[in-house]
Amino acid sequence: MNDKLHITVAAVIEREGRFLLVEEQSNGRTVYNQPAGHLETGESLLEAVARETREETGWGFQPTAFLGVYRWENPENQVAYLRFCFTGTCHDHDPHQALDTGIIRTWWLDRDELAERAVQHRSPLVLRCIDDYRSGKRYPLALYTDISAA
Repeated sequence: MNDKLHITVAAVIEREGRFLLVEEQSNGRTVYNQPAGHLETGESLLEAVARETREETGWGFQPTAFLGVYRWENPENQVAYLRFCFTGTCHDHDPHQALDTGIIRTWWLDRDELAERAVQHRSPLVLRCIDDYRSGKRYPLALYTDISAA
């Protein structure tokens, strides 16, 4: 197994032309990203994306479609990321919830506002996922199957 391959999940959530993003500290930089994080042992991809969205934004997240699988290798450290991206709706926001370590705040930004901050994107995946969403890419959640040992 490649110890430099990270399996991650991300949520693209749009409301009235604006996307839910997090501003966070990563490797000494302030960056923008979708609610996203690593898959943990014992959880499904759907559980992981809902958990990460709640932890990073205070919003509940209900996936409604699969947006795609994205592979990106960070040229600085050669770590590869395999991102499973979902889209859906958010609900029951808790504005008093403490956000995950490193998260500064959440933003609702339109595509142009996000593009203006391109040098601060955590990775090229940020804008690519939004552009794929805007182009209409959607796949049924049934494309993904979680098989658990009984």
